[in-house]
Amino acid sequence: MADATAAPAAPAKEEAAEEKTVMVVGIDDSEHSYYALEWTLEHFFSPKVRGPNPAFRLVIVHAKPSPSSVVSLAGPGAADVLPFVDADLRKSAARIVEKAREDCVAKSVSALFEVVEGDARNVLCEAVEKHHADMLVVGNHGYGAIKRAVLGSVSDYCAHHAHCTVMIVKKPKSKQK
Repeated sequence: MADATAAPAAPAKEEAAEEKTVMVVGIDDSEHSYYALEWTLEHFFSPKVRGPNPAFRLVIVHAKPSPSSVVSLAGPGAADVLPFVDADLRKSAARIVEKAREDCVAKSVSALFEVVEGDARNVLCEAVEKHHADMLVVGNHGYGAIKRAVLGSVSDYCAHHAHCTVMIVKKPKSKQK
């Protein structure tokens, strides 16, 4: 289930006749994710870097967990709460995308925003295929080996399975809260 927002984050400008290279940025509600987006906007979409026209078409993707994956261990009666969980997940996704949209508008960057239900690893790799992306940008949560083994690493999975260049943006310790 995909909810794509095709409206640009900034006023549309005449696009060049040639097709632009596509860059997909995966976002979630973490400071690492927002840092990766801000870093990407600064280093690839800043007027100082790009001149009047960016070289990339930006697609920002948020993977929304399915309600059943969140409630799967709740036992009997879980079906009764699924609509409430789904509504909460939709609100959270809207808030995450709105924050990313505000960042893009502040920097006058046009982007396509998508919310896709599913596991972030699969959603991001599928977005790369769907948009024929040449680059995928993800943040790095900085989990240790044990947490990474238990939770899995989205960035590690994408680095091994996405059919494009994968840039993992790590937030410097000096900029962490």
